[in-house]
Amino acid sequence: MPSEVYIDNIFVGYVDNPKQFVAKIKEDRRKGKIPSFINVMYDEDTNTVKIFTHKGRIQRPLIVVKNGKPLLTEKHIEKLKKGETKWSDLEKKGIIEWLDPAEEENIYVALTPEEVTKEHTHMEISPLVIFGILTSLVPFSNHNQSARLNRGMRTQKQAHAVYALNFWTRFDSDISIAYYPQEPIVRTFSHEIFKHEDAIGQNVIVAVMTQEGYSMEDAIILNRASIERGLFRSVYFRPYEIEELKYPGGLQDEIKIPDPDVVHYKGKYRYRHLDDDGIVYPEAEMEGGDVLVGRVSPPRFIGITSETFATGLIKKDTSLTVRSEEKGIVDAVVVTESGEGNKLIKIRLRDLRIPELGDKFSVRHGQKGVIGMILDPSDMPWTASGVVPDVLFSPFGIPSRKTVGYILEVLGGKIGALAGRYIDGTPWYGENEFDLRNELLRLGFREDGTETMYNPLTGEEFKVKIFIGSMYYLRLKYMAANKLHARARGPVTLLTKQPTEGKAREGGLRYGEMENQVLAGHGASLLLRETFSSDDTIVYVCDRCGGLAVEDDIRNSVYCPVCGETERISKVKTSYAFKLFLQELISLGVWPKLKTKFKFED
Repeated sequence: MPSEVYIDNIFVGYVDNPKQFVAKIKEDRRKGKIPSFINVMYDEDTNTVKIFTHKGRIQRPLIVVKNGKPLLTEKHIEKLKKGETKWSDLEKKGIIEWLDPAEEENIYVALTPEEVTKEHTHMEISPLVIFGILTSLVPFSNHNQSARLNRGMRTQKQAHAVYALNFWTRFDSDISIAYYPQEPIVRTFSHEIFKHEDAIGQNVIVAVMTQEGYSMEDAIILNRASIERGLFRSVYFRPYEIEELKYPGGLQDEIKIPDPDVVHYKGKYRYRHLDDDGIVYPEAEMEGGDVLVGRVSPPRFIGITSETFATGLIKKDTSLTVRSEEKGIVDAVVVTESGEGNKLIKIRLRDLRIPELGDKFSVRHGQKGVIGMILDPSDMPWTASGVVPDVLFSPFGIPSRKTVGYILEVLGGKIGALAGRYIDGTPWYGENEFDLRNELLRLGFREDGTETMYNPLTGEEFKVKIFIGSMYYLRLKYMAANKLHARARGPVTLLTKQPTEGKAREGGLRYGEMENQVLAGHGASLLLRETFSSDDTIVYVCDRCGGLAVEDDIRNSVYCPVCGETERISKVKTSYAFKLFLQELISLGVWPKLKTKFKFED
């Protein structure tokens, strides 16, 4: 039966012998008769031949295998080393070809030359090719679970580092710069390729042990003395910008210190850092709600109204303020022009961030956690040689995650620190565990990396040996200072009269059914009266018919629009959302009736 042929999912015709047809295309591609980016596959389930030529496909190089032997030989490798042959020459000779995911469906790939059989069609250039850029930076990753590598890759993207050397002149949003980034002691082959781009953390002394339960649920315990010496210290940048806009009718904004008679005037205290031109001066210490740039805007819609005649043009304060619950020092002020020719002011705030409770940390193996406790150095355990660890990591994080690479890195980091050298942790090809253990033994330590440690609370030595060594830790961008949010009174939404949502809008924290039960269970049920009354309102209910009564402010009376009752009307306290719900029902033609305690008898 003839097979259908599709080029980029467009039907072009039929072929009688699809497997020969596919083999011929591959042969011509290897000989250079057709472009190398063309890929072809035969789908036996649908009996179709699919040819792909479009852009955007991911391709990867593989060594071609014929009759159970790779086409790449030792002679080719020698010539590559001497520079007599280039990579492009191997492509032209058909020794290496680029395959996309579709063509990979019909191939059989060997990892090493020793594995190649007559059934194999291709061989990997190296097993390391399976890793991406960030995944390849994880040392001893062949000892880890694959899911942990993906998590380890993501945490490297979030680490504090020097992301660009010109960060002083940039106004990027939500940026953290590490003060003392270090290169890792335990590293992989990728480090030499990317040079100094992976200085995204610091080498710390880690003891794998529990301490008073403050490292539960993946939390870590930090040494206060280490933090005070500058461990994991960073600076946080937040940019702000404001434009002096022009409006139809010749009106425009004014950058200046607003006068007290403008609408939404914020009070004299909020404008204390502004110079005479209405712009904050550099190195001013700001707190949430302080004005960075004073701006006065004209009314947007000017019509002939009684208000306009009486008061003239009412100007409004639209100043640029520091976000609520944030603080910082004005790092840079730039006055320039926007694309429309308007005055544009950009301001960058910086804030020193010292590690605190709740800040997030991780290692390259995907073992992430927050600070559960910062201990004084007198409360930290110490080794027989007097070494006090910087970090205490809970041993319960290892067995279920199967991150054996973590243990090997601690072991390797210990040797690297003692011997003064870098440790090669390249998966499959790096230094093996047996050699590392022997070297640690020669350096005068136990081969398994454990040491005798002393309990800081009693002064006695622990009955068990504690695993301790050097580890590369990353401080991640998620900090408690950015997440902290609280509110008492504040803005409410127009429709429901309930507090706004979200930290940026100074919103409330929503209490649900389960939070309600927690407060009741703790005996704090009086809190519920306040927590669940953010939109309390008074409605009038007719005792005779149960309908909503109407309050007439002009005649100073309350009456029922249904039965005309004016005397028997009750005041009911309820939520504004419920009152809104009743009115929406009425608008649909459904008249709800409320039963009050007092019922009028005819």
